[in-house]
Amino acid sequence: MHTYKVVGLMSGTSLDGLDIAFCQFDISDAGKWNWSIIDCETVGYPIELKNKLKNSIEMSALDLHYLDVELGKYFGDTVHSFINRNNHQVDFIASHGHTVFHDPANDLTVQIGNANFLHSITKLPVISDFRTLDIANGGQGAPLVPIGDQLLFSDYEICINLGGIANLSFEDSNGDRIAYDICICNILLNRLAQLKNLEFDKDGALAQKGELKKTLLNQWNSFSFLNQKPPKSLGIEQLEPEILSKIDSNRYSIEDMLATAVEHIAFQISKSVKQSKKEGAILFTGGGAFNQYLIKSLTEKLGSEYRIELTTTEIKNYKEALIFAFLGVLNVRNEYNTFSSVTGAHINSISGQKLGRF
Repeated sequence: MHTYKVVGLMSGTSLDGLDIAFCQFDISDAGKWNWSIIDCETVGYPIELKNKLKNSIEMSALDLHYLDVELGKYFGDTVHSFINRNNHQVDFIASHGHTVFHDPANDLTVQIGNANFLHSITKLPVISDFRTLDIANGGQGAPLVPIGDQLLFSDYEICINLGGIANLSFEDSNGDRIAYDICICNILLNRLAQLKNLEFDKDGALAQKGELKKTLLNQWNSFSFLNQKPPKSLGIEQLEPEILSKIDSNRYSIEDMLATAVEHIAFQISKSVKQSKKEGAILFTGGGAFNQYLIKSLTEKLGSEYRIELTTTEIKNYKEALIFAFLGVLNVRNEYNTFSSVTGAHINSISGQKLGRF
């Protein structure tokens, strides 16, 4: 049995902070993976850095390069402190980075958080840039988590991440792993909550007080991406003009917009689930899994054919960081970590760029 101890890093589009997960992976002689999250932490971004990340899509090329270095140093300092404070013995770091641009139709995906500085500060090997090779191979470069769903979370028929963007993965009747982005999720919910000077709508309490606004719902449900067939993935470039631009606090109350947003998200997710599987256990993770009102709406729409699984707080919060650590392990083992059946690429690939001695 071979053991790997890896730090996985994830910075999501909802800008909650840097998720750090120190994980252990063991593979048996029979090829079965066992895993555990030994330690984990989410470190919120300083307000100035958070604002830069929020506005990064509008930056000049030079300013974006400066931010790439600044974020890489921040990753390095934060992870170095995490490892030393807890006296962890780490084999390497696998970093997703922070996505600024994701436009696979034009062969572009950009994640910042310069891995050279992360490597230099921590003095540990680093694997980063997990998306570009798949784009070069004709794929979407996303989602990348599904291989972890298949090898680490095979007890569930469907895995759904309720992150900044909601996505799902499942195994089809041919045994192929299929996955795609469904719709906006916490990016919209958090943007609306911030109009109340809140980071997020805790338990969906504000949404629960609102009323559904059909005109707004119809606008959000008419987003052309929603009717595209997979493979497909979403970026903020599409969401800003098609979804976020419809926020209108002069016309609607924040509570009503939140209630309508929850309806939009729950409807699109339940529709995708029913198109994927007729029944089964669904694992919900990500920040949206803590939104009781959203989960209630999903449960009602999905019905008794599906069993909702919410798992532990640890897995809800750190599943993506865990799986990026696992993508790093597969890379080190020279095994495929990106499925063409998921991304639409011409071939499976071993994605990720290495720095340091492995």
